[in-house]
Amino acid sequence: MTDEKLRLFEGKRILIVEDEYFVADEVRRQLNQAGALVVGPAPSVEIGLTLLERNSIDGAILDIRLDGETVFPIAERLQDAGLPFVFATAYGAGDIPERYTGYVLCEKPNDLGEIAYALFGLKAKGH
Repeated sequence: MTDEKLRLFEGKRILIVEDEYFVADEVRRQLNQAGALVVGPAPSVEIGLTLLERNSIDGAILDIRLDGETVFPIAERLQDAGLPFVFATAYGAGDIPERYTGYVLCEKPNDLGEIAYALFGLKAKGH
């Protein structure tokens, strides 16, 4: 992870939606170290939607499969709100509906520097 890319997280409120406790906790820890304010982690769609309704966020990191359900209701809400998100998953691009093909897919384990750039790098450079 490059420090320059990780600085993109400073002061940002990031929603984590991940059902694997140890993965979620590690991402939360790394985001906190990068200066982000973590919302969650949410282990289910229901909890993720509740956190989204109750918190203002700047971006989200979403696992696609959450204990038998998919994260797409959260992705839809984020897309409708114009909020950036990435899919961080062990599954392939074929598991993502066509309407989300413009969003970044990162394989687990996550490279938070690349996720930071996908969420905020292009916007920060004025693209």
